[in-house]
Amino acid sequence: NDGEFVFIFIDSAMPVYTGKVKWKLIIEHLRYHFWKQFVLPLKAWYKKCDIVFCVDYFVPYLHLNFKTVEVFHDAFFFEYPEHYNKLWLQLFHKMAMPAARRCSVIMTTTSYAKGRIAELTGIDRNKLAVIPLAPKTISEKKTLTSMPTHLQSIIHKKYVLHVGVMEKRKNLPALIKAFALLLKRTEDDLYLVLVGQGNGKLFSDDAVQVQQAIEDSGLGHRVICTGYLPDAEVDMVYQHASLYVFPSVNEGFGIPVLEAFKANIPVLVANNTSLPEVGGDAVLTFDPYDLEDICSKMQLVLSNPGIAEMLVTKGKERLLNFSWEKAATALKNEFRNIVQQR
Repeated sequence: NDGEFVFIFIDSAMPVYTGKVKWKLIIEHLRYHFWKQFVLPLKAWYKKCDIVFCVDYFVPYLHLNFKTVEVFHDAFFFEYPEHYNKLWLQLFHKMAMPAARRCSVIMTTTSYAKGRIAELTGIDRNKLAVIPLAPKTISEKKTLTSMPTHLQSIIHKKYVLHVGVMEKRKNLPALIKAFALLLKRTEDDLYLVLVGQGNGKLFSDDAVQVQQAIEDSGLGHRVICTGYLPDAEVDMVYQHASLYVFPSVNEGFGIPVLEAFKANIPVLVANNTSLPEVGGDAVLTFDPYDLEDICSKMQLVLSNPGIAEMLVTKGKERLLNFSWEKAATALKNEFRNIVQQR
């Protein structure tokens, strides 16, 4: 609200179906695309918008006296086509990509993601703008005034933490196996806490494999799977963790890295994709395919308070580079350039 821009939020008048009945989901997907390609541009034209900004992969192909801007968070549609429903994938290639090529600017969140998107889509790198994200902001109204019963048994333990959906690329079975190695080398009463659940998608959900890895490692009493938790409870689990470990083999950004910095806990990340870029010198890296490397890096930090404290200090400093205020300023600069070019 700086007087230069007026933001108009346009939404669907109909509630979105989020259930699991397949035919209803198909109808919802089709309705979504009809709304995005026909209803949204008409509403934007009626409201005399200069720019239509969509934070997902789909923007209107139809331009009614406005420009379009969208966000490509990553290149997963191209890197993991086997993880997507064939209908959804076809809609992406036949509808999303032609519309994306008509955008004035496509936002992405890291230089790594920008490079992969340009490489795999052929979109001009000059059309791709990098605007980093920031950690979630927990509203004061949502902070916990008392400890929920189901968290009391967790936060008083010493635990390694991972937060995120249980997808195949998250590489959680490897983390569980590396944690099993760690338990054989330490006398600490240590636990592994996994916050999150499967994504419910046929080809990319890894929840079954995660449970299998827990059973195969005999760690049913040492690995705590919380399932989905609301933001305020996730924030609480972060605050009491001894170490955050991010073993993913592919990330477009990795917001949990920043959330762990914010919670003042040391962070280990896989040495691939965007994670070293986001973590900078405030994280230790490991080979996500090498269980011994994951285990030894966890043991190094947990057994050396000086190293853990150094990582926490560097994490605080690194976090200063990421804020929603900086993201908003960068976004407005892109909008301003588009309007001036018009």
